[in-house]
Amino acid sequence: ITLRARNPTLTAHLHALPPSAWTALTVARAGGKTRKVKVHENPAATLSAYPGTVRQLAIAGLGHDEPTILITNDIDTPIKNIIEAYARRMNIEQRLAEAIRSFGLDALAGAVPLNVDHDVVLTVLAHTVCNALRRRLPGYATATPDTLQRRFLSTGGQILNRGNEITVRLDRRTYSPVLRQANLPDTEVPWWDGRTLHYEFT
Repeated sequence: ITLRARNPTLTAHLHALPPSAWTALTVARAGGKTRKVKVHENPAATLSAYPGTVRQLAIAGLGHDEPTILITNDIDTPIKNIIEAYARRMNIEQRLAEAIRSFGLDALAGAVPLNVDHDVVLTVLAHTVCNALRRRLPGYATATPDTLQRRFLSTGGQILNRGNEITVRLDRRTYSPVLRQANLPDTEVPWWDGRTLHYEFT
């Protein structure tokens, strides 16, 4: 499965199709959600640099102004499965792009294998933590790690050692009300001898 670039001729052809040429489908999205799309299939599309024909799917409703064009030589797999496989691949590519932009995944510390492995582990861990945080923040379920860093993770404050409880008291910022709504739970940290991590807001 690969993405085909749109050109004016192809776009005009799709716009000229009658509504009956499009099939409505409900496809799965990340997080257990679904999306309603419309699909036009051409089982024998031709390409200028390819001697044979390919299966072409035009999908409207994926969040773009114009239909997304997919081509494949897989003639047997149901349309729904092809779209969902493409969506999963795009989700992985987006997560990799986030890791590169936010954590420098493409600029690891050095050539020593141990350092590189360490960097990769920390990058994956940081990305996982950011993913868990954005799921708690109202309106930020799809926010990128660099946005979370600017608005929430760079917040200053104090760390108070209260014996069996470590309190992180966060300074007030513009986005503090959103962070409050995240309702960060008190967490018992095993490698702190079972001490509890607690958050407060000034």
